[in-house]
Amino acid sequence: MTALRPPGTQAHRQERLRAAYRHCAAIAAEHGKSYHLATRLLTPDRRPAVHALYAAARVADDLVDVPGADPEGDLAEWSRAVLAELDTGWSDDPVRLALVHTYRRYDIPVEHLVDFLAAMTSDLEVTGYADLAALDRYMWGSASVIGLQVLPVLGTAPGVAREEAAPHAIALGEAFQLTNFLRDVAEDADRGRVYLPADLMAAHGVTREQLVERRHDARFAALMREMVAIVRRRYDDAAPGTPLLAPESRDCVRAATDLYGGILTEIERADYRVLDGRVSVSRPRRLAVFARRLTAAQLARVRVTMANPKSRSSTGA
Repeated sequence: MTALRPPGTQAHRQERLRAAYRHCAAIAAEHGKSYHLATRLLTPDRRPAVHALYAAARVADDLVDVPGADPEGDLAEWSRAVLAELDTGWSDDPVRLALVHTYRRYDIPVEHLVDFLAAMTSDLEVTGYADLAALDRYMWGSASVIGLQVLPVLGTAPGVAREEAAPHAIALGEAFQLTNFLRDVAEDADRGRVYLPADLMAAHGVTREQLVERRHDARFAALMREMVAIVRRRYDDAAPGTPLLAPESRDCVRAATDLYGGILTEIERADYRVLDGRVSVSRPRRLAVFARRLTAAQLARVRVTMANPKSRSSTGA
């Protein structure tokens, strides 16, 4: 697939770009309800970029998790196209167009996208991980670089270098990914993949066959209890990074952390029975978290505007 030159007039290109961002927002709203709710706490200029990053990750992931006749070829073609389009600055595909614009606008290193696509490619072949270190190596591409992609969009506080906040962004990306792994054990097993470290499974006497057959027992509960503790430590590692972010972005991250961290609490309340069905945070709980953070986010925006009255928000397009 050949990357396209920007078509038509400037006004036409701007409309195409706005439509692309709206398309990404719709994908985020449909598939990432907690994330999408949290992004409503961002300033309007930052929000579309986060939607674009989410939508692109979702599309690439779906090429692997909801494959067509040729998942390897489809992912390779999508990867070749988006990397070429980063050079030209334009795409005829709405998700890739928004992603290209976001990458170029925020000067996000292309290496992050390359590493993410490599992780998605590995999902086509790798079905398990020997230990937590091996899982961490996979998560560099599937989760860590997601945090690094989002960091330039969120921005850092005055005087804080991006490099200072980066380790915490990495930890939060990993915490979110690990939370997904614990919530989706049964779904992943149905796809032939296990994202629980094999050595910990063996230590607790849990087998891949047990996951596929969705047999909950005390051994599986003990394994999940240990994994929840591991994930909570990642959230702890991420927490010092929030004050390093731009003030008007902090409440979005706090809300996302509360909502995704809340999945761990729901797993515990369900006695770790994630093999029986998908555990989630209820809609009233999500709305309560949003409401609690909304006033703080609005006050942060006011303070930033007062400190820099010449600043203004845009659509991101």
